[in-house]
Amino acid sequence: MTTERSGLPLSIGISAANTHDSQGLEPLVRGIPPIRSRRGPRRRRPAKLHGDKGYDYDHVRQRLRSRNITPRIARKGIEPSQRLGRHRWTVERTVAWLAGCRRLHRRYERKAEHFLAFAGIAATLICYRRLGG
Repeated sequence: MTTERSGLPLSIGISAANTHDSQGLEPLVRGIPPIRSRRGPRRRRPAKLHGDKGYDYDHVRQRLRSRNITPRIARKGIEPSQRLGRHRWTVERTVAWLAGCRRLHRRYERKAEHFLAFAGIAATLICYRRLGG
């Protein structure tokens, strides 16, 4: 799941339990819709992307830079994870909101398409509630 600065989900996806998070990053970034701004043309992509040490791979950084996105990813063994904490809590809060949905808390659906549809509905409800609906 990719979120914007305040924690609203922008793009959501599911994957198998045994796949690495870095493999699912590119489809999530591609799935972000154009960002509407008050002035000027629509932005097609975010300016920067924050990630933890699980995304510290050269191919991830290269793909983000090729899409003109500045990667803000902590490096393994070099940078502490504390700096990321200011941005990470918004994502963790949004995941907690998703976990509050009973249908997603325990996986009742056998088909991945059905589970993804319920996750999309839950993300839509989160956006509706956050935007004052």
